[in-house]
Amino acid sequence: MIPFLRLIRIKNLMAILIAMLGVSYFLHKQNPFEVIDFHPFHYGMLICSTLIIAAAGHIINDYFDLKADRVNKPNSMVLTKYMAKRWAILANWILNILGFLMAVILSLHYDTLIFVFVHLLSINLLWFYSAYWKRKLILGTAVLSALPGLVLFLSCWFFQVLNEKHSYFSSFKEATWSTYLDYRFIYFVAICAFFINLSREIIKDIHDIPGDQLIDAQTIPRKIGTRKATLMALVILQLPAIFYLLLKLLTDFSLPTTYTSWILSMLEGIFLVGLAAFFMAPALLQKFIRWIPTIALILGLTCLYF
Repeated sequence: MIPFLRLIRIKNLMAILIAMLGVSYFLHKQNPFEVIDFHPFHYGMLICSTLIIAAAGHIINDYFDLKADRVNKPNSMVLTKYMAKRWAILANWILNILGFLMAVILSLHYDTLIFVFVHLLSINLLWFYSAYWKRKLILGTAVLSALPGLVLFLSCWFFQVLNEKHSYFSSFKEATWSTYLDYRFIYFVAICAFFINLSREIIKDIHDIPGDQLIDAQTIPRKIGTRKATLMALVILQLPAIFYLLLKLLTDFSLPTTYTSWILSMLEGIFLVGLAAFFMAPALLQKFIRWIPTIALILGLTCLYF
């Protein structure tokens, strides 16, 4: 059981679960006096289908990464050691079909194609990333970095489908009433998650160079060198702060709580220290750089709860 949990990346799945629950909690907490249409069972089905498809994506990624993983992480391999390759393909198909069927049920129930479209898109992106795009410069990294943010967008779209009615309004028919919620902060978190995951993937590729050379994967560190790739990853981590400042200057966007302000300020401080360490203490930076994006993602998700 434990090897299978490693195969499906249980830690990543827990992050998806916390993120989707966080969206629901945030919207209810920020709108205590609004009548929000919400179906817990259907939202649970959406979470379950998303987790299943993500697990299938992790399995197929390991399937296509076998050659590189024998070099990069020989002691933590699951396929061929605990599970045959053919069972991995079967598990991928079964999980994808289950997740997609749940999306079909939700789409039919709410008369929308959004759930089918997003899940079908995710299945194909994860497959093509694992089979082809991972070896392409920038494309694979960008696709994989965008998928976690898509989870937050999907959660918001669930609430929009349930609350924003498109039928002719009648004060006598409750089914035609609409509730318009403010999703801007969640979208902000999703876009910041893209930048942080992009940095995280570049840092990961730096450590995976030996295996990537074996399969001729054209990653950013192989193309421009590890030092420039490290600097690029640290510069990308500054983009959430720049994005926030632009939103403040151009719109009326504001952070929802004092806790969120403190967390984002602290994270930007960590990012700036990391950038300074690149020039002043590179050896020390190499010991901790892999933790910087991970810590940022964890603390960022807590802003949906506090």
